[in-house]
Order: sequence, then C-alpha cells, then structure tokens
Amino acid sequence: MMGPALSSIVSSLQRSGTWTNSLIAVLTLVGQQLFSSFTFRCPCQAGKNFYYGSAFLVIPALILLAAGYALRSQMWTISRDYCCQCAPPHRRIGLLERKLACLHFFSITGRALVAPLTWLVATLMTGTDYECAASEFATVDPYPVFNNISASKREEILAGFPCSQSAPSDMMLVRDEVVLLHRYQSQMLGWILITLATVLSLVSCCVVRCCSPLTPRQHCYWTTHLRKEKELFEQAAEQHARLLITQRLRKLFGFVPGSEDVKHIRIPSCQDWRDISAPSLLCVGEDLQGHYSFLGGQADEANEESTAGGIELKP
Repeated sequence: MMGPALSSIVSSLQRSGTWTNSLIAVLTLVGQQLFSSFTFRCPCQAGKNFYYGSAFLVIPALILLAAGYALRSQMWTISRDYCCQCAPPHRRIGLLERKLACLHFFSITGRALVAPLTWLVATLMTGTDYECAASEFATVDPYPVFNNISASKREEILAGFPCSQSAPSDMMLVRDEVVLLHRYQSQMLGWILITLATVLSLVSCCVVRCCSPLTPRQHCYWTTHLRKEKELFEQAAEQHARLLITQRLRKLFGFVPGSEDVKHIRIPSCQDWRDISAPSLLCVGEDLQGHYSFLGGQADEANEESTAGGIELKP
C-alpha cells in the first residue's frame, strides 16, 4: 500500500506526463540496446561504413519521431482544424484559439521528441554506430606506419578498424587508439545532445508560459478540462455506440448477444446481409441529421424513430 504522500506524487507525475515520458524513455533505451546487440554488424568496407553507421543512428530516430506524432490523436485534431486547407470552413477560428493550438502543438512536439532523443543519446553513449560511421575519416598522419601506404589502401585499413580481426597485426595499437578516440567523440556528442535538449526544454517551457494568453491557474484548468473532456467523451461514445448497436442488432436478428431468454429470433434476408456489408458514416455537407452505422440501411430505420428531442435507445 502506498502512503498518501507517495500516491499524491505518483498522481501528479501521471497528470503532468512525466510518468509516461519516463516509461517511453526506458522502453526506447531497452529497445536500442537489444536492436544494436542483435542487428548491428559494421560491414568494415570502405565506402559502406559511413552510410551503414549513419543509417542505424538517424533512421530509427526519425521513425520514432514520426510515430510520436502519428500516435497522438491531438495531432490529427490540430492538423484537421487548423492546418488542412481542403477541409470546409465550419466556424471562425479566433486568435486566442490559435494561440492555444500552438501551445498544444509545442506540448505534443516535446513529448514526441522523448523517444528519438533517447535513441540518439543511447546510441552515441554506446559509440558503436559512430565508430563504424567515422572509421574511414580517422586522422592517422601522426602514425609513421601509414607513411608508405597509398590513400586507397589506407581507407581500406581504416574501414576495417571497427572489426578487430580485419586490422593488420602491426596496426593493432593504432586501431585501439583510433577506436578510443571515436568512443570519446561519440560520448561527447551524446553529452552535448543531453545538454542542448535540457536547455531547450527549459527555455521552451519558459517561453510557452510567458507567451501563453492564460494565467498559470487558467492553464492548469485548461489542461484538466482537455483531459476530462477526452475521458468523458470516450465513455459516452462507448455507451452510446453499445446501446445503438444493441437496438439495431435486435431489429436484425430478433435478440441481442448475452440474452438468456431468447423467445423470438429473426432470419435476416438477403437484402439485410447486403445492407450490413456496406459500412456507412454520413455526417458531412449540409445534412444536419448524421447517420452513423456499420449496419448499412438499418441506420435509416433507426432514424425514422428519432424525435426532435433525440433518439430513445432501449437496451
């Protein structure tokens, strides 16, 4: 059992998104370690190391960033209401609402960046990908062993440094020093990325709060309102859909799933099966009475029973 203070802290973290962001970061870190351990194999060939190492470093981060945007329903709502030019204008959007939308977009962006930044930092701290990508560009002029080696042969030898068995025996000491230098550079880039992300996060929070048209208490109420609105809407939509579909299934089959006392059953006709095979979602244009149904023509039958005060649903 958690104490009241600990429960309050956990609840506060969940509301602020810190709990979710921490979980995403941990899962990304575990996934990066497993992904690198089982799939990353540097080709150790001139002309291929840079592209292979860079791909493993950058492409997963871009995929995680795209997924971070795509998996947030608020992003699609903002895109539809404020960015999509092909959508018909249904209402006038005021300046205050646009500012709040921008504020919400920055919040979504901050959360979407958690996974890709974690991937980049973890990869740079490990250093394997960077070592593979930068191996061909190592500076070996101070080492006399490379003086009598042609440029093409030097690139081939440097490309084999990430693979210990590919390096000549008389260059193992040089290889160890080059690998150590690349690990140092990679980890320094990782710490620089952490510092930049921390500073940008702090600055963005300050700028957003200073430029926000809301006071701190209004902002707290606004975020709480959005969260509760989503929760209650999902609950109401689920209950509404369940009751509406139950009513239409009773008209189609004569009973509903879970009924213990089934006295009347109905054999659907061929037309009934054709109706339910074509999904319909009609709530566009000038039609003020929207039809929502996966049972096709059954929606029209239900709408005939509607009144000005609404639809009476009988489970």
